[in-house]
Amino acid sequence: MKIAEIFYSIQGEGSLAGVPSVFVRTSGCNLRCHWCDTSYTSWKPEGEDTHLGTILARVRNFWPSHVVITGGEPLIAKDIVLFTQRLKEILDVHITIETAGTVFEPVVCDLMSISPKLSNSTPPEALAGGWTEQHERTRYRPDVLKKLIGAYDYQLKFVIANPEDVNEIPPILKEIGAGKRHVILMAEGTDRAALAARGRSLVEICKREGYRYSPRIHIDLYGNQRGV
Repeated sequence: MKIAEIFYSIQGEGSLAGVPSVFVRTSGCNLRCHWCDTSYTSWKPEGEDTHLGTILARVRNFWPSHVVITGGEPLIAKDIVLFTQRLKEILDVHITIETAGTVFEPVVCDLMSISPKLSNSTPPEALAGGWTEQHERTRYRPDVLKKLIGAYDYQLKFVIANPEDVNEIPPILKEIGAGKRHVILMAEGTDRAALAARGRSLVEICKREGYRYSPRIHIDLYGNQRGV
Protein backbone atom coordinates (compact mmCIF):
# COMPACT_ATOMS: atom_id res chain seq x y z
CA MET A 1 0.00 0.00 0.00
CA LYS A 2 1.17 3.53 -0.69
CA ILE A 3 1.34 5.22 2.69
CA ALA A 4 1.74 8.94 3.26
CA GLU A 5 2.04 8.78 7.05
CA ILE A 6 1.29 6.77 10.18
CA PHE A 7 0.91 8.61 13.47
CA TYR A 8 -0.70 8.47 16.90
CA SER A 9 -3.05 11.28 17.90
CA ILE A 10 -6.69 11.78 18.80
CA GLN A 11 -9.62 11.57 16.45
CA GLY A 12 -10.43 15.20 15.75
CA GLU A 13 -13.79 14.86 14.02
CA GLY A 14 -17.07 13.01 14.05
CA SER A 15 -18.77 10.79 16.59
CA LEU A 16 -15.47 9.50 18.04
CA ALA A 17 -13.86 12.93 18.44
CA GLY A 18 -11.32 12.88 21.24
CA VAL A 19 -10.56 9.15 21.12
CA PRO A 20 -6.81 8.31 20.99
CA SER A 21 -6.22 6.61 17.65
CA VAL A 22 -3.47 5.53 15.29
CA PHE A 23 -3.95 7.02 11.84
CA VAL A 24 -2.86 5.16 8.73
CA ARG A 25 -3.04 7.63 5.86
CA THR A 26 -3.01 6.10 2.41
CA SER A 27 -1.93 8.16 -0.59
CA GLY A 28 -3.96 8.48 -3.76
CA CYS A 29 -7.47 9.74 -4.45
CA ASN A 30 -10.06 9.51 -7.22
CA LEU A 31 -11.38 13.02 -6.47
CA ARG A 32 -9.81 16.48 -6.39
CA CYS A 33 -11.66 18.62 -3.83
CA HIS A 34 -10.45 22.16 -4.31
CA TRP A 35 -10.38 22.75 -0.54
CA CYS A 36 -8.64 19.43 0.22
CA ASP A 37 -6.59 19.71 3.42
CA THR A 38 -4.39 16.73 2.55
CA SER A 39 -3.30 17.66 -0.96
CA TYR A 40 -0.18 15.54 -0.43
CA THR A 41 -2.45 12.50 -0.79
CA SER A 42 -4.60 13.72 -3.69
CA TRP A 43 -3.42 16.60 -5.86
CA LYS A 44 0.24 15.60 -5.43
CA PRO A 45 0.25 12.12 -3.88
CA GLU A 46 3.29 11.48 -1.71
CA GLY A 47 4.33 8.36 0.14
CA GLU A 48 6.05 5.02 -0.17
CA ASP A 49 4.82 1.58 -1.18
CA THR A 50 4.89 -0.21 2.16
CA HIS A 51 4.53 -3.91 2.91
CA LEU A 52 1.45 -4.80 4.96
CA GLY A 53 3.62 -6.45 7.60
CA THR A 54 5.56 -3.24 8.05
CA ILE A 55 2.39 -1.18 8.38
CA LEU A 56 0.97 -3.59 10.96
CA ALA A 57 4.21 -3.53 12.94
CA ARG A 58 4.26 0.27 13.02
CA VAL A 59 0.64 0.37 14.18
CA ARG A 60 1.30 -2.29 16.82
CA ASN A 61 4.10 -0.18 18.34
CA PHE A 62 1.42 2.11 19.77
CA TRP A 63 -0.82 -0.71 21.08
CA PRO A 64 -3.93 1.26 20.10
CA SER A 65 -7.56 0.48 20.79
CA HIS A 66 -8.67 2.46 17.71
CA VAL A 67 -7.19 2.70 14.22
CA VAL A 68 -8.36 5.19 11.60
CA ILE A 69 -7.63 4.37 7.96
CA THR A 70 -7.82 7.58 6.00
CA GLY A 71 -6.41 9.24 2.92
CA GLY A 72 -6.66 10.29 0.18
CA GLU A 73 -9.25 7.65 -0.55
CA PRO A 74 -8.35 4.47 1.33
CA LEU A 75 -10.90 2.31 -0.49
CA ILE A 76 -8.85 2.55 -3.69
CA ALA A 77 -5.63 1.53 -1.91
CA LYS A 78 -3.99 -1.71 -3.00
CA ASP A 79 -4.75 -4.64 -0.65
CA ILE A 80 -7.07 -2.54 1.52
CA VAL A 81 -9.39 -5.51 2.15
CA LEU A 82 -6.53 -7.77 3.22
CA PHE A 83 -5.07 -5.02 5.39
CA THR A 84 -8.30 -4.52 7.33
CA GLN A 85 -8.67 -8.28 7.77
CA ARG A 86 -5.14 -8.60 9.16
CA LEU A 87 -5.57 -5.53 11.35
CA LYS A 88 -8.64 -7.03 13.01
CA GLU A 89 -7.19 -10.55 13.28
CA ILE A 90 -3.82 -9.54 14.71
CA LEU A 91 -4.56 -6.44 16.79
CA ASP A 92 -8.34 -6.71 17.38
CA VAL A 93 -8.79 -2.92 17.23
CA HIS A 94 -11.77 -0.73 16.42
CA ILE A 95 -11.41 0.25 12.76
CA THR A 96 -12.74 3.48 11.31
CA ILE A 97 -12.44 4.06 7.57
CA GLU A 98 -12.73 7.62 6.29
CA THR A 99 -14.06 7.66 2.74
CA ALA A 100 -15.80 9.94 0.26
CA GLY A 101 -18.28 7.16 -0.44
CA THR A 102 -17.59 6.77 -4.16
CA VAL A 103 -16.07 3.28 -3.99
CA PHE A 104 -17.18 0.05 -2.30
CA GLU A 105 -14.81 -2.64 -1.10
CA PRO A 106 -15.74 -5.45 1.35
CA VAL A 107 -13.40 -4.24 4.07
CA VAL A 108 -13.53 -5.07 7.77
CA CYS A 109 -14.78 -1.92 9.44
CA ASP A 110 -16.46 -0.94 12.73
CA LEU A 111 -17.35 2.61 11.64
CA MET A 112 -17.62 3.77 8.04
CA SER A 113 -17.05 7.51 8.23
CA ILE A 114 -18.47 8.71 4.93
CA SER A 115 -17.96 12.26 3.70
CA PRO A 116 -20.12 12.71 0.58
CA LYS A 117 -18.76 15.62 -1.42
CA LEU A 118 -21.11 18.53 -2.01
CA SER A 119 -20.88 20.94 -4.94
CA ASN A 120 -18.58 23.16 -2.88
CA SER A 121 -15.85 20.57 -3.42
CA THR A 122 -15.67 20.86 -7.20
CA PRO A 123 -12.50 22.70 -8.25
CA PRO A 124 -12.66 25.59 -10.74
CA GLU A 125 -11.48 24.67 -14.21
CA ALA A 126 -8.71 27.26 -14.12
CA LEU A 127 -7.06 25.47 -11.18
CA ALA A 128 -8.06 21.87 -11.74
CA GLY A 129 -5.81 20.76 -14.56
CA GLY A 130 -8.62 18.85 -16.26
CA TRP A 131 -10.13 17.41 -13.07
CA THR A 132 -13.27 19.55 -12.85
CA GLU A 133 -15.51 17.40 -15.04
CA GLN A 134 -14.32 14.10 -13.60
CA HIS A 135 -14.67 15.29 -10.02
CA GLU A 136 -18.17 16.64 -10.60
CA ARG A 137 -19.22 13.44 -12.37
CA THR A 138 -17.93 11.09 -9.68
CA ARG A 139 -18.15 13.01 -6.37
CA TYR A 140 -21.66 11.74 -5.57
CA ARG A 141 -22.47 8.05 -6.05
CA PRO A 142 -25.84 7.23 -4.44
CA ASP A 143 -25.55 3.59 -5.49
CA VAL A 144 -22.27 3.24 -3.60
CA LEU A 145 -23.56 5.19 -0.60
CA LYS A 146 -26.58 2.89 -0.32
CA LYS A 147 -24.32 -0.14 -0.36
CA LEU A 148 -21.97 1.28 2.27
CA ILE A 149 -24.70 2.32 4.70
CA GLY A 150 -26.40 -1.03 4.24
CA ALA A 151 -23.25 -2.94 5.11
CA TYR A 152 -21.68 -0.94 7.96
CA ASP A 153 -22.32 1.18 11.01
CA TYR A 154 -21.81 4.64 9.57
CA GLN A 155 -21.78 8.40 9.92
CA LEU A 156 -22.31 10.96 7.17
CA LYS A 157 -19.91 13.86 7.61
CA PHE A 158 -20.60 16.87 5.41
CA VAL A 159 -18.09 19.68 4.91
CA ILE A 160 -19.88 23.03 4.93
CA ALA A 161 -18.25 26.13 3.48
CA ASN A 162 -21.36 28.34 3.32
CA PRO A 163 -24.77 28.03 5.02
CA GLU A 164 -26.51 27.36 1.70
CA ASP A 165 -24.42 24.18 1.28
CA VAL A 166 -26.73 22.55 3.83
CA ASN A 167 -29.59 22.67 1.32
CA GLU A 168 -27.94 19.85 -0.64
CA ILE A 169 -28.17 17.41 2.27
CA PRO A 170 -31.91 16.56 2.51
CA PRO A 171 -32.16 15.31 -1.12
CA ILE A 172 -29.13 13.11 -0.52
CA LEU A 173 -30.63 11.61 2.63
CA LYS A 174 -33.89 10.94 0.84
CA GLU A 175 -32.23 9.31 -2.15
CA ILE A 176 -29.98 6.97 -0.15
CA GLY A 177 -32.45 6.28 2.67
CA ALA A 178 -30.43 7.70 5.57
CA GLY A 179 -31.72 9.46 8.67
CA LYS A 180 -30.74 12.76 10.24
CA ARG A 181 -29.23 11.01 13.26
CA HIS A 182 -26.31 9.90 11.09
CA VAL A 183 -25.52 13.40 9.81
CA ILE A 184 -22.58 15.40 11.13
CA LEU A 185 -21.78 18.91 9.93
CA MET A 186 -18.21 20.18 9.94
CA ALA A 187 -16.95 23.61 8.90
CA GLU A 188 -14.60 23.80 5.95
CA GLY A 189 -11.23 25.35 6.69
CA THR A 190 -7.84 24.82 8.28
CA ASP A 191 -7.61 28.14 10.15
CA ARG A 192 -8.79 28.34 13.76
CA ALA A 193 -10.47 31.71 13.34
CA ALA A 194 -12.32 30.70 10.18
CA LEU A 195 -13.46 27.43 11.76
CA ALA A 196 -14.72 29.26 14.83
CA ALA A 197 -16.70 31.76 12.76
CA ARG A 198 -18.23 29.11 10.51
CA GLY A 199 -18.76 26.83 13.48
CA ARG A 200 -21.01 29.32 15.24
CA SER A 201 -23.36 29.49 12.26
CA LEU A 202 -23.24 25.71 11.83
CA VAL A 203 -24.29 25.16 15.43
CA GLU A 204 -27.41 27.23 14.80
CA ILE A 205 -28.16 25.16 11.68
CA CYS A 206 -27.72 21.95 13.67
CA LYS A 207 -30.09 23.22 16.35
CA ARG A 208 -32.67 24.03 13.69
CA GLU A 209 -32.32 20.91 11.55
CA GLY A 210 -31.47 18.26 14.14
CA TYR A 211 -28.01 17.46 12.80
CA ARG A 212 -24.88 16.91 14.89
CA TYR A 213 -22.05 19.43 14.91
CA SER A 214 -18.42 18.31 14.83
CA PRO A 215 -15.43 20.41 15.80
CA ARG A 216 -11.98 19.86 14.32
CA ILE A 217 -10.09 19.31 17.55
CA HIS A 218 -6.72 18.68 15.93
CA ILE A 219 -6.87 22.08 14.20
CA ASP A 220 -7.83 23.77 17.47
CA LEU A 221 -4.92 22.13 19.29
CA TYR A 222 -2.15 22.03 16.71
CA GLY A 223 -3.16 24.14 13.72
CA ASN A 224 -2.89 22.84 10.18
CA GLN A 225 0.01 20.44 10.67
CA ARG A 226 0.78 16.96 9.44
CA GLY A 227 1.13 14.03 11.76
CA VAL A 228 -1.29 15.25 14.43
